[in-house]
Amino acid sequence: MDDKETNVLNELTSYRCGAAVPFGARYRVIDFVLSNMVNAQIENIVVFPRQKYRSLLDHLATGKAWDLERKKGGLCILPPDWHDHTEHSDSNLQHFRHNRHVLERDGAEYVLLTGTQHICMIDYQDLFYEHLHSGHDVTVVYQPLTTPGSEHDNEMKLLLTDDGLVSGAAIDPANRNLYMGMLILKKSLLLELVDDCLSRDKHHFFRDGIIAHLNRLTVGTYRYTDYLSVINSVESYYKHSMALLEPATYKKLFHALQTVYTKVKDEPPTRFGTRAKASGSLIANGCIIEGTVENSILFCGVHIKPHASVRDSIIMQRSTIHEGSHVSRIIADKDAHITPKRIIRGTSQRPYLIAKRKVM
Repeated sequence: MDDKETNVLNELTSYRCGAAVPFGARYRVIDFVLSNMVNAQIENIVVFPRQKYRSLLDHLATGKAWDLERKKGGLCILPPDWHDHTEHSDSNLQHFRHNRHVLERDGAEYVLLTGTQHICMIDYQDLFYEHLHSGHDVTVVYQPLTTPGSEHDNEMKLLLTDDGLVSGAAIDPANRNLYMGMLILKKSLLLELVDDCLSRDKHHFFRDGIIAHLNRLTVGTYRYTDYLSVINSVESYYKHSMALLEPATYKKLFHALQTVYTKVKDEPPTRFGTRAKASGSLIANGCIIEGTVENSILFCGVHIKPHASVRDSIIMQRSTIHEGSHVSRIIADKDAHITPKRIIRGTSQRPYLIAKRKVM
């Protein structure tokens, strides 16, 4: 599992990698892909963080929250080798190069590769069985977009044959076959393709290892049509977060068939003051609501003081909106403080972003 740092989330990734960004009132982005793997009974999971991973390490710890704290297998976190000054490859190649021994000593025959920016609840067991029955060398996951958004414009799309095989890939806004950054193949083939890329001084595994070898590889596809959020900008983060306030959308992601696991925080129930008003919102434990909250997402430990109002906003852990302040369409990172009698407004297209620990 690779977390490619892109800094496209601006201040939200100033102190953390994209995989550690909070999402949905109590989760982190990485929780969804980890939960998908655990639900599919995948027991050996390797996380390749790229940079700014202190928050990620704190969240994952030993993997106990996902039942991955084991003597054999379980969760393994492998940061990059900072002593290799010659390294210039991106994507997964850097990690494969430095940690080849980890793959070689693992007894698994197949490897599932995935990033973290595509939030979904995919059935990896079904993907694996379809790959086995197809006989293809590689199977990649894609979604045929019905209503493309701006977050899809710069994402990789697949060119497909009439038989559903991959014939190419390109960043084409007009193409609706969105590549979800997930693929499965044999470990032996993975190592062979990695060696080939490195020997030719190539830098991107999917483009240079898979697409460049379509003349000799059979690359099939797995069609995924359920809930999917692509988090690659502040705007897409806000858009897909706020969409969870719609019950139908929420049920698509958090349904009974698959569990989403996360690090448990032992917080007391949220306390509502005598004049508090709250409607249409996701509110985590440990909050104190003394003002008004409408159509918003509050993470644990948020304090909305008397005569303050929060509308259409995302307020992260332990942030405080002080007396008489009114905010709408903002994203406040952890430990932010809005001082008394402030008015802060953003828009749906450009939510106002307040950095971690900032006082305004």
